[in-house]
Amino acid sequence: MKQASTTCPYCGVGCGVIATHDGYTVTNVEGDRDHPANYGRLCVKGSALHETLGNHGRLTRPRVDGVEVDWNTALATVATRLADTQREHGRQSVAAYLSGQLLTEDYYVANKLFKGFLGTPHLDTNSRLCMASAVAAYKRSLGADAVPCNYEDLEEAELVVLVGSNLAWNHPVLFQRLRTAKQRNPLMRVVVIDPRVTDTCEIADLYLGIRPGSDARLFNGLLAWMDAKRRLDRIYLERHTQGIDETLAAAHQEDCRIDAIASDCDVDPERLETFFYWFATQLHVVTLYSQGINQSSSGTDKCNAIINCHLAGGKIGLPGAGPFSITGQPNAMGGREVGGLANQLAAHMDYHTPGAIDRVTRFWATGSLAPSLPEEPGYKAVELFEAIERGEIRAVWIMATNPGVSLPDANRMRRILAACPLVIVSDCMANADILQYADIVLPASSWSEKDGTVTNSERRISRQRGMLPPPGEARHDWWIISQIATRMGFGEAFDYTHPGDIFDEHARLSGFENAGDSTRPFDISGLAGLDRAAYDALAPIQWPVNATAPEGTARLFTDGRFATPDGLARLIPVQPKGPQQALSESRPLRLNTGRVRDQWHTMTRTARAPRLMNHRAEPFIEVHPEDAASLDLNDQQLARLDGAGGDYIGRVRISHAMRRGEVFVPMHWNDSFSGQARMGGLLAAHLDPVSGQPESKHGAVGLAPLDIGWEATLVLAADSDCAPAWCDDSTYWAYIPLENCRRWQLAGGESGSACGGVEKVPRDWLAWAKAYLPGEPALWAEDAGSGRLRAAGFENGRLCWWLMVGSPAELPALNWLDARFAEAALDTPLPSDLRRRLLAGCDAGEADAGPTVCSCHQVGRKAIVEAIRHGDTSVEALGARLACGTQCGSCIPELKSLIEEEHAHDHATQAVEAETA
Repeated sequence: MKQASTTCPYCGVGCGVIATHDGYTVTNVEGDRDHPANYGRLCVKGSALHETLGNHGRLTRPRVDGVEVDWNTALATVATRLADTQREHGRQSVAAYLSGQLLTEDYYVANKLFKGFLGTPHLDTNSRLCMASAVAAYKRSLGADAVPCNYEDLEEAELVVLVGSNLAWNHPVLFQRLRTAKQRNPLMRVVVIDPRVTDTCEIADLYLGIRPGSDARLFNGLLAWMDAKRRLDRIYLERHTQGIDETLAAAHQEDCRIDAIASDCDVDPERLETFFYWFATQLHVVTLYSQGINQSSSGTDKCNAIINCHLAGGKIGLPGAGPFSITGQPNAMGGREVGGLANQLAAHMDYHTPGAIDRVTRFWATGSLAPSLPEEPGYKAVELFEAIERGEIRAVWIMATNPGVSLPDANRMRRILAACPLVIVSDCMANADILQYADIVLPASSWSEKDGTVTNSERRISRQRGMLPPPGEARHDWWIISQIATRMGFGEAFDYTHPGDIFDEHARLSGFENAGDSTRPFDISGLAGLDRAAYDALAPIQWPVNATAPEGTARLFTDGRFATPDGLARLIPVQPKGPQQALSESRPLRLNTGRVRDQWHTMTRTARAPRLMNHRAEPFIEVHPEDAASLDLNDQQLARLDGAGGDYIGRVRISHAMRRGEVFVPMHWNDSFSGQARMGGLLAAHLDPVSGQPESKHGAVGLAPLDIGWEATLVLAADSDCAPAWCDDSTYWAYIPLENCRRWQLAGGESGSACGGVEKVPRDWLAWAKAYLPGEPALWAEDAGSGRLRAAGFENGRLCWWLMVGSPAELPALNWLDARFAEAALDTPLPSDLRRRLLAGCDAGEADAGPTVCSCHQVGRKAIVEAIRHGDTSVEALGARLACGTQCGSCIPELKSLIEEEHAHDHATQAVEAETA
């Protein structure tokens, strides 16, 4: 067996991973103790990486117009159709939509082809949906998309402010680093600002549950308070910034009294003033912000309101200080470095950077080939698809992303793709929703196969190393793009034989005519000229990396000189604006969206590890108890959300973590895992006018119970090839992979109806099973009066399906049943005790552990509660007994909540007993 050091492909933390493999299979992964992003820590998603691999469900051959073809045919067809489109409709009639899942080398080659040699500016990335507002704000204020901080700053800060970031779930390893730092330094304070009470609040000294969209009002108020209390760093402002007077004037346009700000933000005035005091009186302050800030129609202004407060207090460029945007994807920053956004060129140069178009043109000129770059930026994500709808763009190449799920107004985006004359899709997974719209499908390599670099949230470049061969005929994205460029006549400029060749060109461009005067801080020219061995051995390093900083740069702007022409940072006047998606009588609830702990994006990777499905197995809707009561909703009941672009069906989760009048849904479920749970379909396409980022955090929805007549659980053998036709027969369905079988949750009303309602005639479930399922029903137990049934089907002595008609609340833990599907054959005739266990779906002595809390060790809620009641009243004691919380630590906040709930329950019980006595 061999070991390879590589980088996790999930969030922007960029954790180092040690993978054990034999050249064909990865058998284990563990955190890289030498990687400075994680020092050996991994979250549960990273720990399960090897469980998501394998050739099953992968794209392995190119397809053209639905027919599998060889690579020569596929590449020639792409080249011909792109060329024909440009010849007939103009250079800007073709576009590309990329992803933070691509490696930097893939991104670089795609950007070079489309902008440099096809001459179209219309190349954007799904990073537009998560980080574009942070990028625009950094550029407006600091002069460049240059995150000034690093992860060590979280450990050195006196105050850490988390805004719009559920760090515990979305960046778990960074959360664990912060929690450990707080334990070591009792003087450190943590403030969490978020409409929801999330697991991140577990380490908070102060929580502000603000009204959604009021962030700019809050930070404008903070700036005005600092001014009134003489807490501005006037010396720093005078020497290193400009714009303070105009910015203060804008902040003072609104009522700056604490009570007025607190009222607008809907928070307690005393708690608000405590936050203001802590921020103003500490120098070493880090504000960490993410999608809750960025995904807004005024996200850029919100980011600038945060940066304004740091500049005004001189809280930047110091250890433990700065405005820190934490990225969502593993290579969102790497994509920006090479020009992955429509308003960029390459090497952090923009169309409007003086001399940039000429500079990049001259650098990319190769022999007789001269690129012809566009003169103006292209369409940003949503605008790009709207241009397809108008017929302005006639061909789009989509790489490693699924805009039919993630973009706002997602149903409209699907109609746009269906009508587009040419859709090319590069992807690695065969179940990606986007494939149904593809005229040409190109099978791409995936993690453990791809070879190149990624850049994490702290500007750290790391190697993602290939260990396994791509399955079938899958190929690397950079190779696919380069081959098509060659067939279009640009081969001399795309003559790459290895990703190291591309990285070298990228590094040389970053230093090309870079005077080192800080106006172009992205400079990795110190990494140019690496030979193959040096590239393969490249250790994690933070840019800039050049002659001045050959070992990299921990933090930026330490000398107070910024990346603006005059070296001065800009404070930006901000006028707070509310969400553009207005509430109404029919849609009175404010929608919030986000990730869940154990899933990633649209689940095409994480759902391949069955244990990652256990924490949140179905799409859900979190609702405040009073809202649920007013709508006659019960916990775990199915309900429907009505939004601007469509509906969403999920299970109600009643939660005190929600504010009244607000609901939360996850972003992950797509058409492969549920029939009507695409979050993007609920959102209108309101955009930030500066960044072009959609307002995905502030939807407006109506909520009502789903009117159904029955619910059922179907468990099917993993190798069954029967089509899931029962989905068409159900109002609601969700698919949940298990270790040895597949589980389907189903619900419906009138037979064959998609509108709900109680069936007029009770369904004959055994007849239904015979019609839809393989094998024959061999045993069943039916209660005709209640409509409940349990049954199992066999084929050649092997269990091939199990069915329970009734509420999923009656469902046992399915571990025992799952194992039965792995058996080649069961004893026949079936002993009576085995018949009883099969009908029950569990072993007679097996305790139901309840919903999974610890995914690493598969520890359920019921087992944890029982241990607490037996005296294990600390996280450490629970870990010693059950192992929960001892691996990645992601479940520790939930463990603490359960301990607190049991303490509260005990106190309440004691109070009742005392009163009775």
